[in-house]
Amino acid sequence: MPPDKRLSLLRLLPTLAKNPLECWSAEFFREPVLKLRLPFADTVLVHEPQAIRRVLLDNAANYRKDPLQRRILSSGLADGLLSVEGLRWEVQRRTLAPLFAKRSVSSFARPMLDAATALATKWTKLGDGAVVDVAAEMTLVTLTVLALTIFSDGIGEDFDQFRQAMNAYFGVIGRIGVLDLLGAPPWVPRPGQARLRRTMDYFEGVIDQIIEARRRKLLAVRRDIENDDLLSLLLRALDPSTGRSMGLNEVKSNILTFLSAGHETTANALAWSSFLLTQSPRWTALVQEEAARELQGPVEGLADRLVVTRAVVDEALRLYPPIAAISRMADQGDVIAGVRVKPGSLIVIAPYVLHRHQRLWHLPDVFDPSRFLETQKSKIGRYAYLPFGTGPRTCIGASFALQEATIVLAALINKFDLQILPGTNVWPIQRVTLRPSELKMSIGLRRTSS
Repeated sequence: MPPDKRLSLLRLLPTLAKNPLECWSAEFFREPVLKLRLPFADTVLVHEPQAIRRVLLDNAANYRKDPLQRRILSSGLADGLLSVEGLRWEVQRRTLAPLFAKRSVSSFARPMLDAATALATKWTKLGDGAVVDVAAEMTLVTLTVLALTIFSDGIGEDFDQFRQAMNAYFGVIGRIGVLDLLGAPPWVPRPGQARLRRTMDYFEGVIDQIIEARRRKLLAVRRDIENDDLLSLLLRALDPSTGRSMGLNEVKSNILTFLSAGHETTANALAWSSFLLTQSPRWTALVQEEAARELQGPVEGLADRLVVTRAVVDEALRLYPPIAAISRMADQGDVIAGVRVKPGSLIVIAPYVLHRHQRLWHLPDVFDPSRFLETQKSKIGRYAYLPFGTGPRTCIGASFALQEATIVLAALINKFDLQILPGTNVWPIQRVTLRPSELKMSIGLRRTSS
């Protein structure tokens, strides 16, 4: 439960550094727009759908990424789609859009199912009742999907080393420190920078090797090469307006962006979906019934047929959205939902708060995937549900992530009964994404699964 009153400044600063999610007091889940004074800026907290539309769509030109967000994203992502602005963003978005068109994403259903099947085989070999760290296992299965869809030649020799490095990377860059809150310039050293530099050196080494090997392969123009994975498409991609390809730094930054969108966020969506199903035998049974039926059919169109499973994933993304907060800074003054915004004000839209807001959702803290079934989905306001953002900068890989999470979850729940270990304290931790503090479960083999 959120605290009844706002945190004092003395409590706010260390809480922001430890876990920003714990800063939201009860009034933020009741009121549509609130003002707050932080040490470095006047802040307006916006959780009213039409006000959100104004900030992210109708008057988006007035609201740019703020310095804190740019500082967080500058570590390796500075030249990628997630970070660039203006004309550079427009060019990259046009260039990358075909890579994530429905036809391209649908073609990856088979490798997604193969990755889930490989994990199920691994769990089966562990034996009935084995204990696994489900959060870690989900990061490994999403890495496998990346290896099969984005980097089909592999992503280094040690998946677990890559997983640990990725976990460390997002843990460090996602921390909000006192120096950030006081508005210290980016060149002032932050805690963890040495660790971040070592991690970035590792990533750059792996990515450089991947790119160089693939470029040599593409230059060979051998007819027996059928690498139409996302990396080949990325290296071949041309801006449809200018015919220009992306530079090497842009390619590298976008690879890291894909890793965050296709690995960290999807892994967390799977972890939270698994956890929530352990709390609901009814929805677990419905997913198992659907999975047993639909996994017998063709892979083509599988994700579209997994309606109940997708609703579970959507509800997990409501309760534990991968993007826990979206922030912008106002260039000019404005009025949002009757509240005057001064130039330089920080605008914060927190999907974690928005998705649990008492004015927008019935029983907002209750896990209820029926909200996302066809009979109910139309009742959800367009700007009341933003797991992947909205407007022109909505996550380009959202359909990829949703398809992957739906297929993998169905394949695993079809084979196993998951149970949280007694005494496990599952708590959301906000870094760049929203991850569980721990998620150890026992895996029971289902005797009736096909």
